[in-house]
Amino acid sequence: MDFVSNPNLPDKPVGLAVAGSCIGDSSVERLEGLGVKTLLMPPHSFLYDAVSSHPDMLLHHVGADIIVYAPETDEGLLDMLRLNGFKLLRGEKRLCARYPDDVAYNVARVGKYYFHNLKHTDRLLTELLNRRGIEPVHVEQGYSKCSVLTVDEQSLITTDAGIAKAAQKVGLDVLLAKCGSSIRLPGLNYGFIGGACGLISKSICVVNGSLEKLDDSQAIVSFLSKRQIRVIELSDDFVTDVGSIIPLMSINTAT
Repeated sequence: MDFVSNPNLPDKPVGLAVAGSCIGDSSVERLEGLGVKTLLMPPHSFLYDAVSSHPDMLLHHVGADIIVYAPETDEGLLDMLRLNGFKLLRGEKRLCARYPDDVAYNVARVGKYYFHNLKHTDRLLTELLNRRGIEPVHVEQGYSKCSVLTVDEQSLITTDAGIAKAAQKVGLDVLLAKCGSSIRLPGLNYGFIGGACGLISKSICVVNGSLEKLDDSQAIVSFLSKRQIRVIELSDDFVTDVGSIIPLMSINTAT
């Protein structure tokens, strides 16, 4: 398999992804049926139970084989990433349960931009992104990756008005979806659109649940369809935030 070079945006069918261990067996089996092996993130002892196994809280795929991870991330999961050839860099910020001490790695990547509350981004991660020429965009939302579904290099879906405004200001196409309150996150009032979805190919977005149970589902489908992306639902249940379904490696289709 090949590494996904552009974070969140596989250009070939995905063979390896990471999601929260809270995703549920049926969703994992559905992903396996689609050719995706899913690494399940175990809980981090310093975070709230509701988000303790969310990979978008605990690691950031910088691109290709580089991943920055939070201290105290489960060693078994890190070993599996190493076995697949990833170079893992330990971030400097130790996570704690209370905001903003839990958001250092929760950075949204959309093409050449990264969105985050830059006051709280891990220093090593900031350095790596800046060194690669990825342009920072400051937003007040610390849970930026949770809040953003990256659609392509020029497009995103978010439920956060501040992110939407900042993205439009740098010229990106944005759907500000009105579905936040209908995304489930057990233990908290609601989840986030980015945390419930992920691309598993250039033309397929998987959703952890039934999209029709979301407010604004038609607008989401239309926005994706205009960009030649179709939705595959992983279950018939309510859409649930599992810390993102992050594509890491794609299947080499060359013959």
